[in-house]
Amino acid sequence: MNQAIGHVWRIARLTFLEAVRQRFFNFLILLAVALVGSSYFFRQFNFGASELRFIADFGLGGIFLFGSILSVVAAAQLFFSEIENRTALTILAKPVRRWSFIAGKFLGVALLMFVFIALLTTLLGLCLWWRERQLIVQWGDQFPLSEHVRYWALAFDGLLQWLKFDVLVAVTILIASFANTNLYTVIVSFFVQLICQLQYIANDRWSGIKAAWARPLVWLLGKVFPNFQLFSIGDLAIFPQKVPIPHTALLAAAGYAAIYIVVFLALAVFSFSQREI
Repeated sequence: MNQAIGHVWRIARLTFLEAVRQRFFNFLILLAVALVGSSYFFRQFNFGASELRFIADFGLGGIFLFGSILSVVAAAQLFFSEIENRTALTILAKPVRRWSFIAGKFLGVALLMFVFIALLTTLLGLCLWWRERQLIVQWGDQFPLSEHVRYWALAFDGLLQWLKFDVLVAVTILIASFANTNLYTVIVSFFVQLICQLQYIANDRWSGIKAAWARPLVWLLGKVFPNFQLFSIGDLAIFPQKVPIPHTALLAAAGYAAIYIVVFLALAVFSFSQREI
């Protein structure tokens, strides 16, 4: 067992280091840092929301956009690079099981996404803190408490976004386990992400469907595809709300992500075990 864990960790470490060396990944991270860091300078495009809320929404939008691209492209590219370069044959020829290969690839990309989220969430927090200090000095006691930033909630939101991207990484690895090309994996993964992002609409429609044959189908689709809107709980708590968000909701979202990650990776292991390399 210790040997298998060692194999998983070595594959994860090599996957992470390979991702760091990729120019595309470095360029994407730098672009994301530039976008989030410039959120303060885009506040003139605000159309009604308060300044700090606009900066937070702008920064979180940038994290979501570039995080989605990075998680899908990184998982697909790093998986197929082993297949195309035939290094997977060398790795699996050793006493390395295929589940170790899948788990190592996932952990390597998950570590990359953790660094990405930690960097950008910290940067966004610094931008909010800097502007908040300026507004407090400017307005003094007249600065409303409802506009004070809850930085612990920003950190929780970063954790939830990381878990959401980990689910997307697991989905991408599952698709890559049976796909023939990198491009097919990327396209289908983004399509699945779109479904997961809009899945809450299906849940709302499900309650109003009258046809008996359609209700089980919609219910099943709602369970197969995770609801990514559940990971948006954290950003609702960044600013004080009239109705506070319970901390148990954050823990429930984390457990929700863990279940889907385990299921998708288990299916990926089964699919990859049937594949000839």
